[in-house]
Amino acid sequence: MPSFYFFKEVDCISFTELRTNSQIRVSEVRVIDDQGNSLGVMSVPDAVKKAEEKGADLVEVSPNAKPPVCKILDYGKYRYEQLKKDKEAKKKQHVVVVKEVQVRPNIDKHDLGIKLEHANEFLIKGFKVKFVIRFRGREMEYKEQRGKEITDLIFKNVSLNGALEGEPFKEDKLIIFTIMPNKKPQ
Repeated sequence: MPSFYFFKEVDCISFTELRTNSQIRVSEVRVIDDQGNSLGVMSVPDAVKKAEEKGADLVEVSPNAKPPVCKILDYGKYRYEQLKKDKEAKKKQHVVVVKEVQVRPNIDKHDLGIKLEHANEFLIKGFKVKFVIRFRGREMEYKEQRGKEITDLIFKNVSLNGALEGEPFKEDKLIIFTIMPNKKPQ
């Protein structure tokens, strides 16, 4: 036997496990058959027997109700359909990606130009761009003046592809702001 194992990473979808048949731990439940008709309140063993007669499972769909609501259905098929729905919903979700660009106040014009090119590429691709201007040591003396110069230069260069999301946030040694991409006409 080998001393190493390979694990396959699986994209897990959250699906809450429902109690079925003998896992149901209450004395009485309200039962709904596979067509959606109410069969009334009955004991769990009787409800399980009815489900077995129809070749299905008794599934607790609403455990917090008084009494809990159980449905007679094919649990495997139900679970498969729920997983399929969850997967479809996950495909339709839009994930917002934020790219970060860090700048120092004494940055060379060419270096700033390259960082701004990257920021414009990110904005064109639809990503948000978070700019962080970091001040250290003696740079703190000119934080207001130099920070304003750099932020104005950044706004001017990215204004075609994006817009400022909020006012620049000034922390102790940082100036932080986010640029959102422009909406594309559809």
